[in-house]
Formats: sequence, structure tokens, C-alpha cells
Amino acid sequence: MAGVTVVPRPGTEGKRLALVLTEDRVGHYPEFRDYFARVFDLDRLGLAEPGFVQAPSGLTYALVFIGRSGEPFPSGVEVYAVIDALEPIDDAAVDSDLWAILEWMIAGVGAPWSVGDLQETGRLYRIPAASTGS
Repeated sequence: MAGVTVVPRPGTEGKRLALVLTEDRVGHYPEFRDYFARVFDLDRLGLAEPGFVQAPSGLTYALVFIGRSGEPFPSGVEVYAVIDALEPIDDAAVDSDLWAILEWMIAGVGAPWSVGDLQETGRLYRIPAASTGS
């Protein structure tokens, strides 16, 4: 989606990683695992390096891919906001960014998944970020 881009590893001086989302079953649908492997070159890099994206708020997020013995890689992903070490998290910005990242991921995975279906599901569950039309 517009506003989410893959970026190189940011500088971490004066920063911290704040866990904002965990999905421990990425491999439940192989097309999601394949998408992450393709976008972040995971077949070559494996666990060596997180993937990084910059979201619409300007924050950078680290996607740390999880491997489990006996399961295709990645089997899960943890998303961390890269934020100033002593600053509080802007929850509204993180919520909107996570929604944008989900839209970006769904758009990249493609059929049968669609951003429209994600947005409709978000409206059904009254997810505030879903109503902003990210």
C-alpha cells in the first residue's frame, strides 16, 4: 500500500524496539510466508536480519521472523516499532501504521486476499484505523 516501504536497517543509537504485534502462525497460509520470503529475501538471509519497513507516520518497524523446528520458515513474525529510547509510544500512530502494514501485506499477497475484504472486516470489528481509509 502507499506509504509503506521496505527500508534498510536504521541506525539504533538512542532508539529502542517496542513490540507492537505478534503473529505466530504466518505459515498457516503459505502465500503469506512466501510473500515475506520474497520481499525480505528470507531464503537467503534466514534469521540473520530482521526486515524493516517505514510506515505512513514516518516510524520504522522491524519485522523479526520466527523459525520453528520442523516448520517452513518463517513460521511467525514479531513487529517492533523503532522509537526514541525515552519517548512514549504514540498508540494512535502505531495503530494506523499497523493497519497500513496489513494492507500493504494483503495487497502484496494478492488473490484470494484483498485489501477491500480486509477493510470490510476492519469496519465490521470497528477497528478505528480501518475507517480512516489508509
